[in-house]
Amino acid sequence: QLQLVESGGGLVQPGGSLRLSCAASGDTLNYYAIGWFRQAPGKEREGVSCISARGGSTNYADSVKGRFTISRDIARNMVYLQMNSLKPEDTAVYYCVGLRRDALSLFRYCVLSESEYAYWGQGTQVTVSS
Repeated sequence: QLQLVESGGGLVQPGGSLRLSCAASGDTLNYYAIGWFRQAPGKEREGVSCISARGGSTNYADSVKGRFTISRDIARNMVYLQMNSLKPEDTAVYYCVGLRRDALSLFRYCVLSESEYAYWGQGTQVTVSS
């Protein structure tokens, strides 16, 4: 069973950068679409970004396009979220999530729909404040 552990969160000033890491164990990420979701206090959880199991296609929420970049390192079984030009509204708990693909859907485009993802990490706090 896939297990996901996030790290890299913290306090950063507006305009700063952070890189979140997601370490996977229990299975190889080669068969999973991986995403990042976030939840701010008092708000609904929202999809931030995802990357397909194969082929490297990505998807981003409009609110982070051009500022965030998702990537994966299959050899290390890791996924990253590089966050630049951070804003106070990016403050949230960030979750790494996984969706197991079958052999026929490995290259399928990923979507930012919470119900798609069966595997969730425990979350890491990101606070953007001066």
